[in-house]
Amino acid sequence: MRKIALLLAMFLLPAYCLAASQNSVSLLPPVSKQLSQQLPGLPVFIQIFKEERTLDLYGKVGNEYRLLNSFKICKFSGGLGPKRVEGDFKSPEGFYSVKLNQLNPDSHFYRAINIGFPNEYDRDNGYSGNYLMIHGNCVSIGCYAMTNAYMDQIYTFVNAALRNGQSEVEVDIFPFRMTTQNMQRHQDSAYYSFWKQLKPGYDYFLQNKQPPAVSVENGQYVLRKNPFSGNSETPSKTFLTLTKTE
Repeated sequence: MRKIALLLAMFLLPAYCLAASQNSVSLLPPVSKQLSQQLPGLPVFIQIFKEERTLDLYGKVGNEYRLLNSFKICKFSGGLGPKRVEGDFKSPEGFYSVKLNQLNPDSHFYRAINIGFPNEYDRDNGYSGNYLMIHGNCVSIGCYAMTNAYMDQIYTFVNAALRNGQSEVEVDIFPFRMTTQNMQRHQDSAYYSFWKQLKPGYDYFLQNKQPPAVSVENGQYVLRKNPFSGNSETPSKTFLTLTKTE
C-alpha cells in the first residue's frame, strides 16, 4: 500500500501549472520528472505552439494524457500561418500523425520525425511540400528544430510508443495557445478563418484530456463526435506495471 500511495503522490505533484494563461478548463498537473523517465512505451501525444515556441509531450497515464515534458523549440521558420507552397519556408500548422516508418534515427539533422505533411487537408487545398520534420541540430527551413538533447527525449518516447503497439502518434500544431484572449488578439489576421478550424481540437483536449479525433470534410478540418480511438481506453501496460504491487 505504501508503494501505491507513493506513486499516486508522484502523479499528483503540481510541479507547475501549464494552463495558467489558458481558458478556465485546465490540464492535470504534469507527471514528475522522476516518474516520466520510467514511462517510455506508453501512448504519447504531441502539441506544438509556434508563438510560444513550445513542444509539449503528453503520455497516457491511466485513461488520461498527462504532460511528460515541455520543450522549447530552437528554430522554426515563416512565422504564423499554415504552410501552403513548397519553398515558402513556412512551418506547418494543423493536425498530423506519425507512424513508425516516419522516424529516422540517422538523419542529417541528428534524429528526425516526419510529421506527415501534406496531410488530407493540405492535399485537398492544393498545398505542396515534403520532408517537414521535427528534428535536431537547431537548424530549420520549414521544420521544427530542437536541440539534440531535447530531440533525444522526444524521439525516445515516440519510437517506444510506436514499437509498443500505438498505431500512430498524433501531432497537433497550433499558431499559439488558442485561448479566447489569443483568438481575439489575432482576429484581424488573414489566417483567422483557418485558425477557427483548429480551435475545436485544442478545446477538446483541454476538456477531455484525450487527443481530438479530426477528419477533413469539404476541404476543412472537422472535429468528429466520436472520441479519439487510436489507443485503447484501458490503462497503459507501463502504468499497470508501475502500480502493480502486493
